[in-house]
Amino acid sequence: MADKGYPSRANRAWLREHGIATTIPERDDQITHRRKRRGRPIDFGDQQRRRYRGRNVVERCFNKLKQWRGIAMRSDKLAKNYHAGLCLAATLHWLTS
Repeated sequence: MADKGYPSRANRAWLREHGIATTIPERDDQITHRRKRRGRPIDFGDQQRRRYRGRNVVERCFNKLKQWRGIAMRSDKLAKNYHAGLCLAATLHWLTS
């Protein structure tokens, strides 16, 4: 799943090659361009809409975690320290919600 910032042909072709259903909505400028030139419309059916809405939950979680400066800035030098901070922030968020 990706947001409207990653709808390139190369990304969609790579996903198609690997048998992955795309869940990337089209940008408005791409829809306008496609209407001017006859082309195959990108199928964004009901199942994909449901999956894309579920992405909102993940985005909100990332935004909550990024409120911690150390996580947002990635200032830890070691991966294990960054992971520990991430676990701490996620645990505290889970306890308060």
